[in-house]
Amino acid sequence: MKIPIKVRELIEAGTPAHLVTLNPDGSPQITVVWVGLYGEEIVVGHLPKNRKVKNIKRDGRVAISLEAKSKTPMGLTEYVVLYGKARIEEGGAAELLQKLAWVYMGPDVKFPPMDNPPSGYITRITVNRIGGVGNWEDN
Repeated sequence: MKIPIKVRELIEAGTPAHLVTLNPDGSPQITVVWVGLYGEEIVVGHLPKNRKVKNIKRDGRVAISLEAKSKTPMGLTEYVVLYGKARIEEGGAAELLQKLAWVYMGPDVKFPPMDNPPSGYITRITVNRIGGVGNWEDN
């Protein structure tokens, strides 16, 4: 699915995202993450092999929510929910996190703030459905 321009703009603005993965018992695991775009995929970097990485390796179904600064005519805060299939790619996380840090933290930030960070993992998400409150489709 092509990611609509309005959603791309929200991601590129450095909006913190809530990434939902599924624990082994089926319960949700939610983490605030930095997200970026790579073509039509959403990308997220992780240095350790944490719970979300393990969850995605086992079950790639994910959801991401992003809150906009805009309001509906009724005064509700607009947000988008992206549902998709994720896969884990080994390596490249430090480089991705540095690029995302410039968006989320500022142009002079060094992140991760360490010498020789681990290669980590990149989550690549293909979006297959969009929901939320607001008009997120291209007109």
